[in-house]
Formats: sequence, structure tokens, C-alpha cells
Amino acid sequence: MSVVIGIHDGHNASAALVRDGRIELALQEERLTRVKNQGDAPAGAFAEAVKLAGSDAGRARVALNGRYVNYNQWQRETILGDYQRSSRLSSRLKQRLKRTWVDRVYQKRKSAIREEQLAGIGIGRERLDPVEHHLAHASAAYYTAPPCSEKMLVLTCDGSGDRVSATVSIGEGGRLSRIAEVSEHDSIGRLYALVTRCLGLAPLEHEYKVMGLAPYARGAGSGLFDGLFEFTKNPMVWRRKRGVPSMYAAYGFVQNLIAGRRFDQVAAELQRFLEDILCRWVSNAVQATGIRKLACAGGVFMNVKANLALLELAEFDQLYVFPSCGDESNSIGAACQVAARLGDTIQAPGAIYYGEPITDQEAEEALSRAHGLRARYVPGIETLVAEKVAGGKIVARAKGAVEFGARALGNRSILAPADSLEAVRAINGMVKNRDFWMPFAPSVLAECAGEYYVRPKAFPSPYMMIAFRTRPEKRSALAAVLHPGDFTTRPHEVVEGHNPDYYRLLKEYESRTGEGAVLNTSFNLHGEPIVYRARDAVDVFLRSGLDSMALANWWVEKA
Repeated sequence: MSVVIGIHDGHNASAALVRDGRIELALQEERLTRVKNQGDAPAGAFAEAVKLAGSDAGRARVALNGRYVNYNQWQRETILGDYQRSSRLSSRLKQRLKRTWVDRVYQKRKSAIREEQLAGIGIGRERLDPVEHHLAHASAAYYTAPPCSEKMLVLTCDGSGDRVSATVSIGEGGRLSRIAEVSEHDSIGRLYALVTRCLGLAPLEHEYKVMGLAPYARGAGSGLFDGLFEFTKNPMVWRRKRGVPSMYAAYGFVQNLIAGRRFDQVAAELQRFLEDILCRWVSNAVQATGIRKLACAGGVFMNVKANLALLELAEFDQLYVFPSCGDESNSIGAACQVAARLGDTIQAPGAIYYGEPITDQEAEEALSRAHGLRARYVPGIETLVAEKVAGGKIVARAKGAVEFGARALGNRSILAPADSLEAVRAINGMVKNRDFWMPFAPSVLAECAGEYYVRPKAFPSPYMMIAFRTRPEKRSALAAVLHPGDFTTRPHEVVEGHNPDYYRLLKEYESRTGEGAVLNTSFNLHGEPIVYRARDAVDVFLRSGLDSMALANWWVEKA
């Protein structure tokens, strides 16, 4: 039996534990520090992995995501500055020096800093087993994909990692073979982040806002970004056209490109470009390899509208997108790669709720330290929550283990009726301060999913990784959880085996309303991580305008 602890020590750091091929833990450091997108060595998350490993911790291998990581570069202010400086002469020279002896000296210095930081949390160099960044992404997608005896086409795409921004691999017999890659200088993920910054938003964080803005634009579009890239003689590789600078020295170029254009039109042009180039890439890869089963990972595949465009292609039969497949998931991917090398068969992730659950006792202790709250113990509280939500109440819920990644999956969620536009206004006023153009998402009973939206292919959506086109006759029932511009929705399909308590809550709600869908948004204040422990839930509840909370089996109201 092998034991592997995975470490991602970049932006939105995380740790994972894979034992005997089973993912037993995946935890982001931000959940512990309460600092959004916390980066660098994940001391707390690593400690949780060691604790869970128990007596096996001493023999655990440590799978490290990536060869190149910049420490102290993850804060929003630093990222914003780096993007704006990227078109300066010094940045352009830096790009030209990559892969030279000067760059090797620089990387050696960075590696020394990294090893020192990791040693500080108890990980010595002798335990480290580095996994190249895009191999970690590919491993997360391939090894956890639904099992099939046939070959699998594995695609990765993000801003960059280890000097690469996209890859194509073939997975067969438990091994991955890379057949194509795209340089970081030609990164479409970086382009999306650059435009995000030029629109006044935060790159590596607010790309989803650009995606959400895109459907509001009207008109055919001008192909604003179409002339920047072209496919090479290898149809699985694209590159910049002549005159287009490296995407790591292109801030001024992109600024000039979009200058004077409407912000919604820019968002629409960018989203259409992304969908088009991804669809061409996938079609080319399927045609070149003959493989019709796809597994995908990397931050670009967090774009749920692009995933829908892929799903609607006729060229392939099966699509799997790893849950929350940004860099935070590379602790899992690195651990899966090392475990596979050791001979383990990796199990599908299933329910991605990890760590110690919030117990009734922990909830009671957190409530006892708070003032101005009324609380009562309600065994099997899901019936009461369903009753309150069916009556129009907005209820925060924190129970059980925490979900991994960027999406709330019921255990750290704010719930409301899916048909109530008033609930949208109330939640934004109480706690979320969400941009007016951004829709909320639903939790839907998996067996009811086909009633609410159209699936182009058999594609279960338990992790909120894809948008679907809603059925016209059900749009009034989903009024609070669909996009007003294009009527798509990004569902969390609730499977009883993944979360029996939450499933029961939705069944109770359905019995009262006739609808198997509720509004589900993450339980956090704007700009903060999703709550983790009971004390975090109480703190956010007190600082928000929320007036009802189900904390474990405690019903809580403000006095």
C-alpha cells in the first residue's frame, strides 16, 4: 500500500493525501488561514494530511506540483502589478532570457528558496518527488476519469506552468504519453487573464466575471482576437502570429487592442474566441488520434461556457472535466501521478468532501462563544431547512466535511428558492455583493436534471463544471439560478451516495414545492474563502445580514 501526500505551493495552495489509490484528503490552505487564494507552502493543509495519514505519515512520499514556483507572488496586489509591468522593456528582455544560462541560475535560486520554505513546514528535500505542472493536471484528469478499456485523449490548458500552457496526451494502460504542447508565450489562458486585468478586474480570480458578462453583448462581433493565433503544421499546436508579443509581455498590446470598445462587447469577443479555439483544438486532436473519449484539466477548463461548447461537438463521445481543475487541484494530480508510478490504481473522486466534519459538539461550542444568537438543537435538521426554504427563507448551511475547490456543493452553502428573484437581491444585499450581471447556480436532484436543462451528451454534473441550456418550460422555476442573457445554468447535481443529508434536504423540499432544485451559493462574505470550521460559519453569520443558519444540527437565528 502506497501513501502519497501531494503539495501545490503556488497561487491557492493546497495539500492532498492519496492512500492505496484513494483520495482521502484535498484541502486548500485558504480554508485554514482565512486569506483568499493563500499561496506558498501550505503548512496547515500539509499538517492535516500528515494527521490523517497517521502511522503511515513517516513513509509517505511527497509529490510536489511543478518545477518552477515563485514564492510570495500570489497576493492580488502583486499579481496586478506584475500584469501591468509585463509590457515594459525589462519584462520583454526577461522573456528572451528564458531557457538560457541566466535563466538557469535564476531558477536555481528560486528552487533554493522553495526548498527552504518547504523544509520550514517539515518537508525535507529527500522526500520530494517533483511532478511537471501539466503532467499533474493531466494525471488528475486521466487517473480519476470514469474507467474505460479504450484509449483516452487527455487535454490540459491554463495560463502556464513549467513554461507550458497546453498539452495533448494519450492515456492508455495506466500511462500518459504527451504528443503535443503549447508554449507559455502562446497562452490563451494568459490572454484571457490579460483582458480580465484590462477590464479593471483581478486576473487569476475574476475571469469568471468576464465569462458571465459575455452573453449580455449584442451583435455579431468583429473577430477582435481571431488574428492573434494560428495553428501550426501540427494541428494540435497553436502559436502567436507574426507581430504579436509573448503573452507574458503583452499588457500594453492588449490594452491598445481593446481601447475604446464597449466592455461587454470585449467580454463577448474574448469568450467566443476561447470557445472557438478550444473547439478547433479538440476537433483537430480527435481527428489526429482517432480517440473519442476526452479528459480535461487546467484552469481554462474552469470556464463552464467553453465546456458546454465542447460538449456540443459531435466529434467525440465522452467528456470528463476534473472537479475544480485550477492549480489548487494539482496537489491531487501530483499525488495521483506518483501513486500510479508506484503501481496503484487510482479511484474516481466520487464525493469530494474532505477533512473532519463539523460535529454537533463543535457547533455548540462555537455558538456558546457568540453573543446575540438563539440556537436550538434539531436532530435531522434537513427537514426543517427544507421547510424554511420552501417558505421563502434564505438559510446558510454548514454541516459535515468541507467540499474541495471553488464550488459550494451543499455543505458550506447559502440556500434559497430557485424561482425567487427577490432572494437574489436579498442574498446580494445580505452577504455576497455579487456583480449585478453574475447569476447564481442551483443544486438539482440528479434524477430530475433532464427536466430542467438539455444534456448534449450523457454528462453527469456533480461538481458544477459545466453550463447547460435550460428548457423553456422550466425557466420560471429556475429564475434565480439561470443566466438572464443566454438562459444557461451551472448545476450541482446532487447524488444520494455523495451526500445523503443534502440529498434528503432536496427531497424534502421537492415534496413541499414540486421542484427538485434550490439556489445554492457559497457560504462566505465577498472576497473571503468559503467557511471551514463552525467558528468560521458563526463569524460570517454574525458579520452578514443573514438571519437563519443550520450549523450541524443546530438551528440558529439572530436574537
